[in-house]
Amino acid sequence: MSEIRILGIETSCDETAAAVVADGRRILSNVVASQVEMHAQYGGIFPEMASRAHVEAIVPVVAEAMEQAHLGWNDLDAIAVTYGPGLVGSLLVGVNLAKGLALGRGLPLVPVNHLEAHVYAHWLKVAAEGAAPAGLEFPLLVLIVSGGHTELVQIHDHGDYVYLGGTQDDAAGEAFDKVGRLLGLGYPGGPAIEKAAREGSPVFDLPRSWMKGTYDFSFSGIKTAVARVVEQYGGHPQGRLAADLAASFQEAVVDVLAEKTVTAAKVFGAGAILLSGGVSANRALRETVRARSPVPVYSPPIFLCTDNAAMVAACGTFRFLAGERAGWDLDVEPSLRLA
Repeated sequence: MSEIRILGIETSCDETAAAVVADGRRILSNVVASQVEMHAQYGGIFPEMASRAHVEAIVPVVAEAMEQAHLGWNDLDAIAVTYGPGLVGSLLVGVNLAKGLALGRGLPLVPVNHLEAHVYAHWLKVAAEGAAPAGLEFPLLVLIVSGGHTELVQIHDHGDYVYLGGTQDDAAGEAFDKVGRLLGLGYPGGPAIEKAAREGSPVFDLPRSWMKGTYDFSFSGIKTAVARVVEQYGGHPQGRLAADLAASFQEAVVDVLAEKTVTAAKVFGAGAILLSGGVSANRALRETVRARSPVPVYSPPIFLCTDNAAMVAACGTFRFLAGERAGWDLDVEPSLRLA
């Protein structure tokens, strides 16, 4: 039986991405055009600017992905595209191009949930420290943690999810970005805070919102606490002060994420923990969850933690095999849930 080749397209936020994946495992190409430098000068993502940048980049990115894969359109079995959650304008760019390509080339169109795609980054065959093995066995517990999402989800089988809890205000990645701005560390905040934290010590006793009895999260309180400390020190933390605040903030956020994740894995009998999403690239988070967990903990390589289209194509492969197809009336769903 010949391998299944899927073109994935991802434009949910500020990364324009396209990739070709074979059999949901083997990456034939993976192209990402980042908008980080453009948004960094404003300290965050401007949705209208993001969608315009997608319009400019999407066709060249898809063309490059096909060229790197050394494939023609007749070599593809389907096109998979992220239709939610995300920014409306950004999602529309990817969905509309995917529709046009699928219609014009006579290919099936497979709709992909962006959150589910992050989970399927673990199914991609990569040689990296901490990467998941080829034969992941259910049930699994996944922590999806990014700029827009912080969710704990049980996975009983492909496509079978149970939502356990999520953020009630700021997502963890959003909190990292906001605190990064407070500390003058720039955007995106996650990598900047992680770097600064290496030079500091967690000497500030910042609050942890445990939301006892739930698997929910809240990070607005710790953000406010950091803002108060910054104000006490004159509003412009630098040097060791900024490093110590970064280390204290990171330790508090990681403590809550790790404790709730490991607790859920124990309670629900998960065979392994999957860390997914942009914040899962944080080394402190990875190391803390592994140190506390009684079961294996897997995390993708950094390039598959942040938004990319290889994960969309991998997820799309499983959806394609399950017989899922989208009609030409497929619309974007900015608030789409996983479970």
